[in-house]
Amino acid sequence: MSKEKLTENAIKALENSYSPYSKFKVGAAILMNDGTIIRGANIENASYGLTNCAERSALFSAYSQGYKKDDIIAMAIASTSTPPASPCGACRQVISELMNEDADIIVLNDKNDKYETKVKELLPFAFSKENL
Repeated sequence: MSKEKLTENAIKALENSYSPYSKFKVGAAILMNDGTIIRGANIENASYGLTNCAERSALFSAYSQGYKKDDIIAMAIASTSTPPASPCGACRQVISELMNEDADIIVLNDKNDKYETKVKELLPFAFSKENL
């Protein structure tokens, strides 16, 4: 599975965004080691604190289907913003716990502007079980 196919799926996930308040659409796609791609979209709520980002939607879906961090190869995150929107702090924390630190993260927009990074570069001093 190519990174191009993964990014195409992240852009396709934008269509499932429920963002009537912010109009800020985000889609995410996760590539699993068995070739499966799991998508997620941001889902807003009138009670703003109950909104869920695309990255967390995709990761929670993957875990709900029985996948674990060692099954995840990469995540692509697409938005309609220019420049492409990096994951929020809450998503960075969840990504740092539910994905391996060397997993690839591709951040792009619907115009195909993009950059790549690693999980460990998103949140260098992540809060973890060692802090508990």
